[in-house]
Amino acid sequence: MPIVITPIFVALLVVAQVPLTWIVGMRRLQTGIRFFGGDDDVLLRRMRAHGNYTETVPITLLAMGCAEFLGMPSAALWAGGALLVAGRTAHAVEILRTGWGIGRSSGMIMTFLAMLGFAAWILWRSFVAA
Repeated sequence: MPIVITPIFVALLVVAQVPLTWIVGMRRLQTGIRFFGGDDDVLLRRMRAHGNYTETVPITLLAMGCAEFLGMPSAALWAGGALLVAGRTAHAVEILRTGWGIGRSSGMIMTFLAMLGFAAWILWRSFVAA
């Protein structure tokens, strides 16, 4: 079965990674802080928005690709991908704006739902096939 939906989300999320990386580098140039975050709250929030994105997106996309390969229905793939994009967007926006709030927690919940949905499909299909 060809994998056709996951690459769309890979592309969207790769494009979103660029500005998250860029704003960290720009803040480093502005502040002269080369490593870690110093005492700059803006840089720390930018680093965590970028870091959390980098910690969650690749593993979720890997799971999505595996789920698609194992025949997950298209509607479920689109829903899981949309949850991931919405979750990562809400999380990053909230961290960049205020550091903590409903966007941060709801963003993580949406991300976890996508992760767990893909993982559940992989495990179910793997045990059924075994």
